[in-house]
Amino acid sequence: MSVLLGVLVAMAFGAGDYAGGRASMRAPTAAVVVVSQTVAVVLAIFATIFVSAKVAPHDITFGLLAGCFNVVGLALLYRGLATAAMGVVAPVAAVCSASVPVTWGLLHDERPSTLALCGIILAITAAALIGFEPRAFDVHGRIAPGIAIAAGAGFALGSSLVFYSEASNVSGMWPVFAGRLSAFVIAAIAWFAFFHRRGQRLPGRGAPLNLSVAAGAFDVSATVLLVIAVRRGLISVVAGLSALSPGFTAVLAWIILREHVSTRQRIGLALALVGLVLVATG
Repeated sequence: MSVLLGVLVAMAFGAGDYAGGRASMRAPTAAVVVVSQTVAVVLAIFATIFVSAKVAPHDITFGLLAGCFNVVGLALLYRGLATAAMGVVAPVAAVCSASVPVTWGLLHDERPSTLALCGIILAITAAALIGFEPRAFDVHGRIAPGIAIAAGAGFALGSSLVFYSEASNVSGMWPVFAGRLSAFVIAAIAWFAFFHRRGQRLPGRGAPLNLSVAAGAFDVSATVLLVIAVRRGLISVVAGLSALSPGFTAVLAWIILREHVSTRQRIGLALALVGLVLVATG
């Protein structure tokens, strides 16, 4: 079950990244984050109401911390996807994001089987192959600016996953609500303090608004699935599978934007399937 949930997490994150990145191409990133987090906190309320829980103060604290890191990671990710090559930003962010909780899990005595560990490594490698482009380096051999943004986004998003995993298994969706609430508050304060005064507006009707709403819906859905997944399995396994999110982002780009599918990306998809089989059988 945790394997299936991990794949669903990757699908939801991949779709949310695509929607958020596309929205940030047409509207200010800060505005996109405000709208997406507004949608996310509203949906989180419903998830919290309909799931029974026995919540403790530390569960709320971990949720609040997860939300703080999450909104920073999303802002960096959307900005990177909008200003740099998606094929550079998405895989680097995913690999960095997966590395944090996988390392955390291994350091805290998680011991996946050898097959599952090989599958995790393949999944993370596949994420890099699916999205990584030669443009990650410029003509002078220097690292492109998008790499730094992607690495920062990945570290923040990976840290938020660790905080969610530290909440108790009986806390229901309260950590998710706390996380979405803190993310919304930070996004709203940043918007009104730094961007609203400059005359920037929130996305109006049309594609930017629709994409921002979709990004928020996918984001909270992925978070809910993530919390369920880490309660049913090892965080190292779930994080490794969630690293496949660039694959789903790339698939959407291929279908919707008619982007070319390279041989390297096909190899990455094949490795991803092998990794999934290894994790499932391990």
